[in-house]
Amino acid sequence: MPQYTHARAAVIGGSIGGLTTALLLRDLGFAVDVYERTPTPLDGRGGGIVLQPDTVRWFAERSEQHPEALSTATEYVQYLGPDNEILHRERRRWTYTSWGTFYRALLADFGTEHYHLGEFACGVSQEADHATVRFVSGKQAQAELVVFADGITSIGRRALDQDAELEYSGYVGWRGTVPEHLLPGGTRAVLGNAISYSVVPHSHITLYPIPGETGTGPKDRLVNYVWYRNVPAGAELAEMLIDKRGFTGAVSLHPGQVQDRYVDEMRATAAELLAPAAAEVVTATEQPYVQVVSDVRSAKMADGRIALLGDAASAARPHAAAGTAKAAADAWALADALTAADGDIPAALRKWEPGQLELGARLLARVKEMGERSQFHNTWTPGDPELRFGLYGPVR
Repeated sequence: MPQYTHARAAVIGGSIGGLTTALLLRDLGFAVDVYERTPTPLDGRGGGIVLQPDTVRWFAERSEQHPEALSTATEYVQYLGPDNEILHRERRRWTYTSWGTFYRALLADFGTEHYHLGEFACGVSQEADHATVRFVSGKQAQAELVVFADGITSIGRRALDQDAELEYSGYVGWRGTVPEHLLPGGTRAVLGNAISYSVVPHSHITLYPIPGETGTGPKDRLVNYVWYRNVPAGAELAEMLIDKRGFTGAVSLHPGQVQDRYVDEMRATAAELLAPAAAEVVTATEQPYVQVVSDVRSAKMADGRIALLGDAASAARPHAAAGTAKAAADAWALADALTAADGDIPAALRKWEPGQLELGARLLARVKEMGERSQFHNTWTPGDPELRFGLYGPVR
């Protein structure tokens, strides 16, 4: 019999990291409730995820759903020159999914009975035998274990480490998707069976195919991209982050809400600077959106019966494509620590914390270096193994 059959767990944040955690805790016997701040199911804005072993481990080991049904794949990594010539190409297989596809698959395994939408956590406290989470709705949740997986603006992180502040990187990521079959045949041929880069002074873009909302077939696939562009902190960034409604986005602007003048400038600059195939994708995007690229790392991930996980603990720039993998790795390590703790939850968290703090610190240091090389020092060179994807370092 699972050793936590009489224990409750509250997971704050119902995204990919939160759902992975909830599923693993439930397998240990916890009665698990997930609290998601948004009032409607999450959609991920069509963004893509590079799948790494930690990310897909739930589906590989414990789910009746298969990773292959959720993903697309490419066999090469390539760098494109100013005339679409291939500057560097190597065989390296990567698989991808869309954020929404992966989220819905995890939610299907967890179910909706204990998945609570529209519950925004605003505070947490604890006693010897339980912790209590307070929500702006007036609701409270008591549990023997509380896991905050509530992202880069985590309420839990504020409770555990008030000194941990977001640090702006100096650049933003323009993101978007385009149906692959709508691109010209020449562009499809260039991008082909590869993840593609176009590196230009003080900037670079990454493109790869992901499943669409309806599947992974040729008519369903989307080309997903992230284009990193420098924007100085201060008045220039603040003005850009005012959306069409007049609201300011602290960490992102949603599709359709970026001011038209910025979208127009972005498309014109893409046509001037990027490899033509990459520019074709960017300029064809109907509703691009903006992600503010920032770093944050808490000095603590555990306190008594409270844990921080994924971006709530440390949020790193996307260059290593390891954000979801880091959250999943935190969740699996937490499950292992709880299994070994003979029911002592605080002891499990104490054992779990040091290794995950170290993992987060290493990842953050590496992606900071990648960003500095790309955006400021112009030392991102095609094929450099130190610039490859991976949670634990580049795969050689």
